[in-house]
Amino acid sequence: MIQFYFLSIFFNALTGYILITDEEGAERSPDSGIQLVFGSGNFRLILGILSVITALLKLLSSVQGDIPIVGDIIPAFAGFIGGFVLVFEYYRKHSVVGPEKYEKMETALHKNKRWMGFFILAVAVLHFLFPQALLL
Repeated sequence: MIQFYFLSIFFNALTGYILITDEEGAERSPDSGIQLVFGSGNFRLILGILSVITALLKLLSSVQGDIPIVGDIIPAFAGFIGGFVLVFEYYRKHSVVGPEKYEKMETALHKNKRWMGFFILAVAVLHFLFPQALLL
């Protein structure tokens, strides 16, 4: 469906931008507007959940003339990755479970967060520019 095509591009681009520009511990002034909204934990949680749901629905529905599942595998994969990172970050900030339980995963995600953001943003742009390409 065309609606999921648009939502996939929108959520992937937004998630990629957030992962690229995210700076841990940076003070956000009220003048920074968009960065203040994007830095909100609730906004990130909702965006992560919506990104994962859209990725799942993108796999289940296909655009006419496209190969089901295979035709949207990379944008759906990017949506799953971005949504997982945002939801996991929210969970870690609000969790009472000890930090040693998820330490390896947290360090791996923290080190590669910008690269994942670049990948997700590139997938969103390519998905927008080449709608009929296989795997995009």
